Amino acid sequence: MAGIGQRFLFVYAVGLTCVVIILLLSAAAAPKANNFDEITVHRINVVEPDGTLRMVISNHAKLPGVIVRGKEQPPSDRPQAGMLFYNDEGSENGGLIFGGRRNAQGEIVDSGGSLSFDQYDANQVVQLAGVDDKEDKFAGIIVNDSASAGMNHRRIWVGRGDDGAAVIQLMDAKGKKRISMEVAADGTPRLVFLDADGKVVNQLVPAKAR
Repeated sequence: MAGIGQRFLFVYAVGLTCVVIILLLSAAAAPKANNFDEITVHRINVVEPDGTLRMVISNHAKLPGVIVRGKEQPPSDRPQAGMLFYNDEGSENGGLIFGGRRNAQGEIVDSGGSLSFDQYDANQVVQLAGVDDKEDKFAGIIVNDSASAGMNHRRIWVGRGDDGAAVIQLMDAKGKKRISMEVAADGTPRLVFLDADGKVVNQLVPAKAR
C-alpha cells in the first residue's frame, strides 16, 4: 500500500507541476489585456481613485458642459471636440478644443483651435488660440486678469489680427488698450500710446510713413 501511495503522490506531483508550467507559459505567451494597437471611442473619462473627474477626451457630441466641483452646468454651445482638464475638486480649469465646419450656406464656421488654462475658481488666464472662419481671422496668445466675480479683462495680446497686422497690445487693469506695437500687412511699423478713454496721446512711426 505504501508503494502505491508513493507512486500516486509522485504522479500527482508531476501532473500538477506540468499544469503549473503550462499555465505559466500560456500567461507569458498571451498578450496583456491592456495592450492594444488601436482604440475607437466617443469619450474617455480619466478619474481619481475616488471618482473625481480629472480629464475628458471627447468628440463633439459627448463633450460636456462646464463642470464645477463635479456638477455639470446647463449645456452650453460647444461646437468643438477636444480635451478638457479638471482640478483636484473636479472643476474645469482649461482644455484643448478644436473644430471647423461649413454651414448650410457653405460658409466656414467654428474653424480653429484653442489651448487654455484657467485660474482657480475663475476664468481663463492664458490662451493660445487660432481662428480662421467667416467671422474672425486671428492667431495669438492672450493673457487675462481673471477673478471669481466674473470679471475677465484682457491684459496682453500677442498675435495677428483680421487686417493681417502683427500686434503686441498691453491693456490696463480695466482691459483698456494703453500701448500697441504694430507692424501692418504692408510692413509699416508703429508704436501707439493711448489714454484710458482709448484716445491716442502719442505715437512713433518711421519718418517716411508720417
